[in-house]
Amino acid sequence: MNDVFKGAIEGKNVTVWPSVSGGTNWQHVSFSPKTGLLYINTLHIGMTYEAPQPAQFVPGKPSGPGTVKRTTVTDDPNVRGFLKAVDPMTGQAKWSVPYKSPNFSATMSTAGDLVFTGVLTGEFQALDSQTGKLLWSFQTPSGIVGQPIAWEKDGKQFVTVMSGIGGVYAERAGDPNLTNVPPGASMWTFGLFDQ
Repeated sequence: MNDVFKGAIEGKNVTVWPSVSGGTNWQHVSFSPKTGLLYINTLHIGMTYEAPQPAQFVPGKPSGPGTVKRTTVTDDPNVRGFLKAVDPMTGQAKWSVPYKSPNFSATMSTAGDLVFTGVLTGEFQALDSQTGKLLWSFQTPSGIVGQPIAWEKDGKQFVTVMSGIGGVYAERAGDPNLTNVPPGASMWTFGLFDQ
């Protein structure tokens, strides 16, 4: 029997990784046929489940099951998520970039060796798909949880993303990095032009 189940049966506090939110969330990943890698925004958050308290029986009142309290935990307060480049054949990360808050934006990889993603604190970023090095960042007015898209018009290439914080994590996690991120929605488009 593993320690999690044994601890729960014995009425002890149990910490599990990842938390109930999982290792990643709803946002999609991207795959680059050029690098053979998946680009995934992941969560790095655990959760401690306190030993359940027995049900309280009060004559004349309904009683239910004992309560279970859970608390979010991190092993490093400055890292709650990663952007990872993962080999889908082995599951091993080629590189990973830590973030103070998890990213709930999708990733978009391009043939030009770029990975675009958004950050909950509002940065829209382009990273090198081979190394994870940050190549460009733009601060939008709110957090980004949307999906970046690439498109072309009249031979010019563009990248667009929505800025506007939201979602269960942003609203309920109590993440101190998000305290001053304002609400509000806006759309940002960036053009890739010849110099």
